[in-house]
Amino acid sequence: MNKIIKLESHQETQVLCGLRDENIKIIEKEFDVNLSIRGDDLRISGVTANVKKTSALVEYILSAVRSGQTDLGMMDLSGLINKFKKGSTSEKPAAQIAPSSFVELPSLNMARRLPNTRQIGPRTNGQTEYFEAIKKFDIVFGVGPAGTGKTYLAMACAVEALKKHEVRRIILTRPAIEAGESLGYLPGDMYEKISPYLRPLYDALYDMMEAERIEKYLETGIIEVAPLAYMRGRTLNDAFIILDEAQNCTAEQMKMFLTRLGFDSKVVITGDMTQSDLPDGKPIGLLQAQDILKDIEGIRFIYFTGSDVVRHALVQRIIEAYDKTVR
Repeated sequence: MNKIIKLESHQETQVLCGLRDENIKIIEKEFDVNLSIRGDDLRISGVTANVKKTSALVEYILSAVRSGQTDLGMMDLSGLINKFKKGSTSEKPAAQIAPSSFVELPSLNMARRLPNTRQIGPRTNGQTEYFEAIKKFDIVFGVGPAGTGKTYLAMACAVEALKKHEVRRIILTRPAIEAGESLGYLPGDMYEKISPYLRPLYDALYDMMEAERIEKYLETGIIEVAPLAYMRGRTLNDAFIILDEAQNCTAEQMKMFLTRLGFDSKVVITGDMTQSDLPDGKPIGLLQAQDILKDIEGIRFIYFTGSDVVRHALVQRIIEAYDKTVR
């Protein structure tokens, strides 16, 4: 089957093709089709079912470009490909996939535009469910494999809540436990010692706010980044709190953290049960929390799968390969 789609501008061609035609090559490989551009015509050739899915994806991307969205990153493309490969092409593109950071998010006011014009928002059904749960519930657990946006989306929600004055501060924390290797003696003050453990949280934060503002907020305590041990004995009011890497919490630490919740606060806990670095035989607090808290009103557990991975396409395949081996 062959299908021709008319391209209306050079910008559409640029966004669709990507740097050195990388987007075209990825689409061809993932859908097993051939794409060629002659003048203003994009020709899609291949098996009928694959051509239909590819056409739906291309038309969706072009529609977004025509509405003013001109930034299509690798994570955006990967998320779109995953959905269109599995979705029904009889549906409209907007109905068959969750809103993307690449596309306007008309149903989610929490999507925010960054200085480089990228938007952050859910790109898969699982991520959409997670986003909506964070808006609705005071305690949300996001559990699933790497690359599903658990921490990144939680951070986006926290920044938005601060921006809208829904909270007065953001608190970011994670257990200071080494990932299978000894880091040895770390010199410097407390913050210098714990910085390696908290780097992923800083990375996400700097993706969403200007560096100058982050530094100011860190100095004034509007944003606090600290190891989990420093949460003991505190009551956290009027705050958006994110506990990252919760699979490395002991049962005692998890209970301690959850009981820090104060008035007008929201807590998001993220973790990947397959990547715990706790010593053998040590109860995993995240696993225990699922059993103890699953029926408590006001707490929501969201479980991500490999289909929610929005990193490089190989990450999803790696996760699926390991899952099959474990079984």
